Amino acid sequence: MAEYAGKDAGAQSRSWETQRSKKKLKSSEAVGIYQKDWFQNVKARIDAGEPFAICNADEAEEIFLAMDIPVITKQWWSAVISAKRLSSYYFDLLEREGYDLCRYCVLGLGCTMDNDPGRAPWGGLPRPSIIIGSTDCDAGLRVSEVWARQYGSFLFPIEQTSQRMPYAHWWEKIRDHWDDVIEPHRIDLRVDELKELIKFLEVTTGRTLSHARLRRVMELVNQQEDYFARARDLIARSKPCPVTLADQLANYPPQWHRGTEHGVRLTRMFYEEVREKVEKGEVACPGEKIRLMWIGVGLWANTSFYQYFEENYGATFVCSMYLSIAADGYARAVLHDDPLRTLAGRHVFLGLGDDDWYVKEAKNHQVQGAVQMVTENCRLSMRAPLTAKVLERAGIPVVSISCDNVDARAWDEEKIRALVSDFIEKRILG
Repeated sequence: MAEYAGKDAGAQSRSWETQRSKKKLKSSEAVGIYQKDWFQNVKARIDAGEPFAICNADEAEEIFLAMDIPVITKQWWSAVISAKRLSSYYFDLLEREGYDLCRYCVLGLGCTMDNDPGRAPWGGLPRPSIIIGSTDCDAGLRVSEVWARQYGSFLFPIEQTSQRMPYAHWWEKIRDHWDDVIEPHRIDLRVDELKELIKFLEVTTGRTLSHARLRRVMELVNQQEDYFARARDLIARSKPCPVTLADQLANYPPQWHRGTEHGVRLTRMFYEEVREKVEKGEVACPGEKIRLMWIGVGLWANTSFYQYFEENYGATFVCSMYLSIAADGYARAVLHDDPLRTLAGRHVFLGLGDDDWYVKEAKNHQVQGAVQMVTENCRLSMRAPLTAKVLERAGIPVVSISCDNVDARAWDEEKIRALVSDFIEKRILG
């Protein structure tokens, strides 16, 4: 396993801030247009006096949706800021103010502290009524606390528990038998916390939760994840790969609109476009010789990075955790006529961090190697060394790069390209 410490103060490159990835799918364009239109609609609703929420990914979005309360996730907003090439400015501001927290979660706070609608993407975020914070990450919870203070908003913390006993091959049962996979005490606690959140929202907003509406949201989530799963399976078994990783990542934002008709529509459009390409024999990289896996969060500000290896080595990144976890980790059959408990079962267990699952996905996608991004201040990178060892033992070579997915200042394009190129030449082509 090769490693590289990417943060070199003497040779940092911000070249990603001028590069653009080449997206080929119409669905990618449709997602971008919808995102901007949706955001402007949200701002108009808030300007008219409606409540608004911010939360982490996979905390309580479906509750807000079922109560018709607009919600934005921190990670989505960070990706938008980074894609707009504003991360360096906001991180410099945060450091001047003494904040050095998880960059993926803290970037939106920098935008808020700057308080400049003319600079912020799409005019910036309005003031939220509530910000959700989770104990799954101490830094992330601290970000939520500071952010709520900056806005003068209410902070609602949620506990995140851990699975005491692993469940082998969880992906085979999680959709229809999740109550067998997840320890019941974990679900019980999350149900209680969701009930407290609902009670708070009903008192402070005057809106009520309809369980029929929540059930419909869960049904739409399942439809959407099924389309993601079909697209994932087509990509995994098709050689050469029909869709670039840049297009895969561009089609993931509907996940932040899951449980809506629009989320289903956009995801179906993505699946149908992938299917059409497979049926017509169209491929992303005609000279494909190597298939690679990307491990880690999305390199949102620099998806053009992946294209260099397609053009120079015929190496296609065919797999990332985003489409894979959408396919395997999100869908839940509503059991016992209890959509709230079903949702709690989704919140407390997605399957990320299971090394056997990464091996399964690597083999399904027929990859010859994996590139693993390690972010020094993100909890998701804590298991990176173990994940790499498990993949290596399974016969899948791994190269680890130390960088940050939204901080352009910590990226050295030339050195990281050279590292991955060396990995391809010596460990894959050998």
